[in-house]
Amino acid sequence: MKTKMLSSIWLLRLRRHVAALRTNNSGLAAIEFAMIIPLMAMLFIGTNEFAAGVAVDRKVTIMARTLSDLTSQNTEVTDDKFTNFFNAGKVIMTPYSSTPVQGTISELWIHPDTKKARVQWSKGDEAHSQGDIIEIPDALKIGGTYLIYSEVKYKYVPSVAWFINKVSGITLSDVSYTRPRQGICVKYKTTDCTTK
Repeated sequence: MKTKMLSSIWLLRLRRHVAALRTNNSGLAAIEFAMIIPLMAMLFIGTNEFAAGVAVDRKVTIMARTLSDLTSQNTEVTDDKFTNFFNAGKVIMTPYSSTPVQGTISELWIHPDTKKARVQWSKGDEAHSQGDIIEIPDALKIGGTYLIYSEVKYKYVPSVAWFINKVSGITLSDVSYTRPRQGICVKYKTTDCTTK
């Protein structure tokens, strides 16, 4: 009888604890916070990485425009001027690293009959050979004219790439076209404003 009474007391206490547990929600906020914090951290880091990627892409565009603009303001360029142009372009990438930047400046001549753009000279990381044909937009195909053509590539590696094993970087690139401002063309070394 004594054991029966003890078991009914324990059963009664257990029922009270279960009933109290159902109505007790004091730890619910902590549990919800523990479940949501990883998602919030991922959103924060993802937003930061996306914003950095957009900023780098914008700087790549500005660098491409700067390289063609600086070159087009000259009647003649030298290797020293190119070094200055590329250094000025790399400063644009601040505060991001300028190490992954690859820039190329070329002068294109548009044939009067075929409207094909041919390389007159090219300088940079991925320089084109003289005579190479470069595809340009139709609006720029004005026969017998010259264009300064700049190309910039940047391999952007997110700072959380160590976390994602297979990410080796995203190549951001842009090009810019500018007409020579001080003359018909911009001379480099022995090239002349000829229509070959």
